[in-house]
Amino acid sequence: MEKKIEELRKKLDDLERQLQDSSVTSDHSKLQKFAKEYDEVKSVIQKYEELTKLQDNLKQAEETLKESEEKELHQMAQEEIDKLSKQKIELEDYLDIYFNPKDPADKKNIIVEIRAGVGGEEAALFAADLYRMYGKFAEKNKWKTVLLNSSRTGIGGLKEIVFEINGTNVYSDLKYEMGVHRVQRIPDTEKSGRIHTSTATVAILPEAEESDLEIEAKDIRVDVYHASGHGGQSVNTTDSAVRITYLPTDTVVTCQDEKSQIKNRQKAMKVLRSRLLAEKEAKEKKERSEQRSLQIGWGKRAEKIRTYNYPQDRITDHRIKKSWHGIDKILDGELETIISTFKEEEKKE
Repeated sequence: MEKKIEELRKKLDDLERQLQDSSVTSDHSKLQKFAKEYDEVKSVIQKYEELTKLQDNLKQAEETLKESEEKELHQMAQEEIDKLSKQKIELEDYLDIYFNPKDPADKKNIIVEIRAGVGGEEAALFAADLYRMYGKFAEKNKWKTVLLNSSRTGIGGLKEIVFEINGTNVYSDLKYEMGVHRVQRIPDTEKSGRIHTSTATVAILPEAEESDLEIEAKDIRVDVYHASGHGGQSVNTTDSAVRITYLPTDTVVTCQDEKSQIKNRQKAMKVLRSRLLAEKEAKEKKERSEQRSLQIGWGKRAEKIRTYNYPQDRITDHRIKKSWHGIDKILDGELETIISTFKEEEKKE
């Protein structure tokens, strides 16, 4: 590990020099690529330094535990050991994924697609809650989110939203979120106090680079139109919104969140390429978890992977048959416990 980290330190110095090179700073795509790699390498080195420091603290706490005769001091040392041991596992997992990824996609950025399923306006509001949850989780991990496309409702819900998350090991953490999420709660609009059941679908797609999949111009049709806002009203007077249809499979991607038609087209192509790559890999190896048809199903209640039960303040994941309390905290982006549980289940398998 030390040898690998030393190599990364040299790589970081090299990347820093490249980021100051005029041939890189004048080329936006090159600059983005090197900046992303720089942030990733720097983050790995920081995690390793955290782990080294944590191991020293853990050793001191273990020595205190052995030497302490006072009950209170003994208990404090044990609590510290439990806390540090948990952090140690998380850091080791992070470094292990970076140096020895189990899935080639684990280190990739992702494109997230959230759509309201069964339940009308309440389903759209739940979709908005999920979008906020992933946004907060990304923020805590210092990942960057970029909106690609959205369709909103008048009272703050989302019929659908597509966005990307850029950072280190993003797919390795959020791949467990793919599937149908179900919510049971009393909507704000429900006067009789009756509990409603609604769903939203979440698809997690590893972001595809241009080199991963070539799309020929003859295979796509590009349509442009006026972008629209709530209720379908036009929000600008130019044809900036873009709809791209991949003709061989009739796959359709739209993007209208940018005022520039060029930017909307670039974003739509990014989503299309990622969808097609996920579908291609799913056909080649059906058991791959990013198989999109397995991720989103048809949005029906019976296909749920997770239930958010508000009356009982409980979230249950039906794949591993485990539950957690504290819905508000989890929807505020505190997904670490759920994700670490899934990683432990994977290790057992």
